[in-house]
Amino acid sequence: QVQLVESGGGSVQAGGSLRLSCAVSGDSDTPLCMGWFRGPLPREGVAAIESDGVTTYADYLKDRFTISKDNAKNVAYLQMSSLKPEDSGMYYCAAVKGVCTVRLYGLLQSTYRYWGQGTQVTVSS
Repeated sequence: QVQLVESGGGSVQAGGSLRLSCAVSGDSDTPLCMGWFRGPLPREGVAAIESDGVTTYADYLKDRFTISKDNAKNVAYLQMSSLKPEDSGMYYCAAVKGVCTVRLYGLLQSTYRYWGQGTQVTVSS
């Protein structure tokens, strides 16, 4: 019903930046709560954004990562700066229709119904 495709991953030196994109297609006429996760299962919640723009972040990442969305383009973004080797891994976009109360549930895997296939981020040094 809803398809998510991540892009923008790659290799970068420590201290560098990357912007990940998540393109939404399919039956997505209703508002979506969207999140970014990383790593193997159980995936680590990175950031999430409600349809009204309210955001939440993992406390240890919020100084470096920023989530945003462009509703007109049906794209969500994760801007990552000051990257560290420990930030390396597969990053996944997730979505669920409706309201998700992101500051309570946005960083939990179980909140989301739809998932992308992931994009690899590798930070050297």
